[in-house]
Amino acid sequence: MDTTVQPKAIAYPTDGRLYLKALMALVRLAKRFGIELRQSHTRLAKAAALRAGRYAHARQFRRMRRELKKLRTYLGRVYRDIGRKIAGNLDLQARFARLLGLVERLLAQKPKDRNKLYALHAPEVVCISKGKARTPYEFGAKVGIPTTNREGLVLASVAFENNPYDGHTLNRTVAEAVEIGGVNPERIYVDKGYRGHDYEGPATVFIAGQKRGLTPTIRRELKRRSAIEATIGHMKTDGRLDRNFLLGQDGDAANATLVAAAHNLRLILKAIAFWCALILLASRNAEAKTA
Repeated sequence: MDTTVQPKAIAYPTDGRLYLKALMALVRLAKRFGIELRQSHTRLAKAAALRAGRYAHARQFRRMRRELKKLRTYLGRVYRDIGRKIAGNLDLQARFARLLGLVERLLAQKPKDRNKLYALHAPEVVCISKGKARTPYEFGAKVGIPTTNREGLVLASVAFENNPYDGHTLNRTVAEAVEIGGVNPERIYVDKGYRGHDYEGPATVFIAGQKRGLTPTIRRELKRRSAIEATIGHMKTDGRLDRNFLLGQDGDAANATLVAAAHNLRLILKAIAFWCALILLASRNAEAKTA
């Protein structure tokens, strides 16, 4: 059992890009419904976003923050202007509700806030830090993956909302695996990130590094736990777990399930090819002996 990150198909989130995209989306929607804005700020916003990126690259952060403040001001002006123009029109308020809600969330968030907005088209995306040197922060959804100890078949693939603690995903992940497989596990092997887990089932949970209560069989199976890292790696490189293009939280769940099913099919096809090769080799040897 282990968890991994299923990255969403979004650009790396920066304040400048988010402010500019939100402003352009508001202006497009206002134009579609014939709302005449006092000032769109599109030309000024594009120039400010360009300068902010250049200042960030040059490590001139005071100037960069000045341009970001301008962008935020432009976005706030358009947001309030549209709010005034659609006030009292229930139809327009309903059509603008989602986008205005996202913009309000974007304008209100602070650098250290939790559950920040990272993409307008994927507001469910969360920032997850797994402690990797190459990718310290990943943006997507956390996925729990249980596998069989010997064969490495994936029993389930559960996508979680927000960024729950690994130990608090164990009970739901095991329940999903039992529902799909129809068999209750006797032993569950997890890493140290699952300490303080929420599992309440009949199986015994063994944590990597544990010393007490280990028989030779359990010790051998516990060593096999790290094989799930290779399984997750294959699901990301051979499958589509490394970038999810499906929309929303339903898309996260669907992509995780499809990747798990495809991984199992690849293992089954490899096993069939292996046995077919053995049978063919045995038949050729038998023909050679009779000849």
